[in-house]
Amino acid sequence: MTNFTIDLNSVIQLTDDQFYQLCRYNPDLKFERNVEGKIIIMSPTGGETGNRNAEIAADFVIWNRETRLGEVFDSSTGFKLPNGANRSPDVSWIERKRWDKLTPEQKRKFPPLAPDFVLELISPHESLKQSQGKMEEYIINNVRLGWLIHPQKRLVEIYRLGKEVEVLQSPATLSGEDVLPGFVLNLASVWY
Repeated sequence: MTNFTIDLNSVIQLTDDQFYQLCRYNPDLKFERNVEGKIIIMSPTGGETGNRNAEIAADFVIWNRETRLGEVFDSSTGFKLPNGANRSPDVSWIERKRWDKLTPEQKRKFPPLAPDFVLELISPHESLKQSQGKMEEYIINNVRLGWLIHPQKRLVEIYRLGKEVEVLQSPATLSGEDVLPGFVLNLASVWY
């Protein structure tokens, strides 16, 4: 399982609408677009990673249904970041008042904002360095809190806006802090 990057810039520079249509016309593929406009074709996850993603996303959905503080998104959701990149975090969350400011069309397509929270789960074929670069990009684009979880190494990197990265080895839980008030992720389902 490998990601491929295609640079079409010498032939065409896709507009946001064209990139959106490319994604819609190829529903069996998952695309991201980096800040240089290069298209990244991402392979599907394996069973273990997919299961972990689902378990984690379920915890966020349950918490969000109880608090009604915002909106939770899965790994299929693309966001148009302020730097121009289109990214799809494994799990993301946007505060209700920010989501409600978007037009219906912006909500239907790739929302033109950075989420308040993102989570990336490193699968066995992914590079730690590339995943860290993605997390740094999220923070540069004003994501307030991000978790990079590396199940194979039992490692979590916590990214916070305006702060140094915190690295935790085998934590039992993660706190949503002031971004996700009252949310605690139990990592037992991740470390199996």
